[in-house]
Formats: sequence, C-alpha cells, structure tokens
Amino acid sequence: MSGQYSAHCRLRSLRCERTPDANDTDPAAGGQEAIPRMQARRLAVDGAFEFTAMVFPDDRGAVASHFHEDPFTNATGRPLFPVAQTLHSRSRKDVVRGIHYTAVPPGAAKYVYSSRGRSLDIVVDIRIGSPTYGRWDSVVLDQESFRALYLPFGVGHVFVSLEEDTVMTYLLSTVYLAEQEMALSPLDPALDLPLPRGAAPIMSKRDLEAPTLAEARGRGALPLYSECLGLEGAAVPSTRSGLSRQEGAHLQSPPFSPGTE
Repeated sequence: MSGQYSAHCRLRSLRCERTPDANDTDPAAGGQEAIPRMQARRLAVDGAFEFTAMVFPDDRGAVASHFHEDPFTNATGRPLFPVAQTLHSRSRKDVVRGIHYTAVPPGAAKYVYSSRGRSLDIVVDIRIGSPTYGRWDSVVLDQESFRALYLPFGVGHVFVSLEEDTVMTYLLSTVYLAEQEMALSPLDPALDLPLPRGAAPIMSKRDLEAPTLAEARGRGALPLYSECLGLEGAAVPSTRSGLSRQEGAHLQSPPFSPGTE
C-alpha cells in the first residue's frame, strides 16, 4: 500500500522539463533507453491538443497515465476543468458517432481517450470566428499509444470505431444533457472527413439526418468563438501562455515509476 501511495505522490509532484533528445538514456538504467514521458501536441484546431501517455510495461502487463496535470497545464495554459461527469460509450466496429457538440451556452470541454479497442477520433472546428474554422484534425486512440484528446468549448467531435467493442471514456466539464447536445453530418462533403472507405458506417438516425456545417450556420446553430473562449476562461482561469502555435510543438514530462500499482 505504501508503494502505491508514494508512486502517486511522485506523479503529482513532477514538473515539465526540456524535450529530451531522441538518443537520451536513463542513467539509472545503466545507459538503457529512457523511460517514456508524456507528450503534448497542438492540433490543427485552435485550442485542441493530443496527449501521449506515459506507459510502463512489464511481465504483468502495463500501466499507463492518460492524464497528468503538469504537462496538461504547460500545454494549454490552464489546469484541466473541474470534472462534472465521466461517461463511456461502447461501439461495434464501423460505428460512427458524431459530429456532436454541446450548445453554447453552456458548452462543454472534454478530455477523451479509448479504454478498450481502437478508434479514429476527429475534432472539427465549428466555432464562428475561430482562426481555424472549418478545419479538422484526427488522432488514432488505442491501447498501443494510449493517446488522449483535449477538446475545448464549442468544437465538434466524431469518432469511428475501428474494432469491435471499442470503449471511449470521457471527462466532461458539464453534465451531459441530451437536449443540449447538437449534431452535424459527418458525411458533409465540404468537410471531407477521413472516414474509412469500404464498409458502410453504422450511424444513428439523428446523425444521418443532421445538417451540414453550412446548413447549421445558416440556421444560427453554431457557437461563436469569442463566447467559447469566455466560457472556457470562466471555467478555469489561465495560468500561463501555454504552448506556442508552432506546428508540431510539444512538451514532455519527467519519468516516474508506477511502483506496484
């Protein structure tokens, strides 16, 4: 028990440092390859980030840290939002869920990862006035890279289940209410999302009938970028400037030992 407790204490006390060189080694391991470190990468959608977890494999299996406060704060410029709810979805192969977003207000930020299976996750900027409006970026979430996504207020989210019984886990800043959840068509030709070709996607009736981005904008159904920024700032005050907007910028956190967890 004491070993588990001390490991958690070490995890919370870590501070981000410089990005190690690809040839860095761990002196404590006798010159062997360094212990993996959590990485953060800015995505093509403003305010959205990919986080690659620290993974610690051994002959029993592996331990992965999907969320680490310091790398998150250093990347985004603010701590993670107070979590109002967690939930998960389980999907068959070829299921497409989305494009979904929460009406603004109240809006919602999300921290998402796959706790089982494999998915192609896509974030779409639908915020009117955003410098990246209409753009999208995609990340594969699985049990090999253990990546996670941070989705800021107002963006759209869609994923494709690439394996049977894929489980997606969500940390939400706002409690999920069906009447506040909105949908856009993932088949919108103007967006041209990278949905897998071949097998027909399995979709809900709502998603199949959802409007395109242009149609939703014409109906006044899309969030405003300025309002989303205000809601995010009110939810969690900024602590620093965060990562630069340089393409591919990333941070890493120092290693830690997971002990006997």
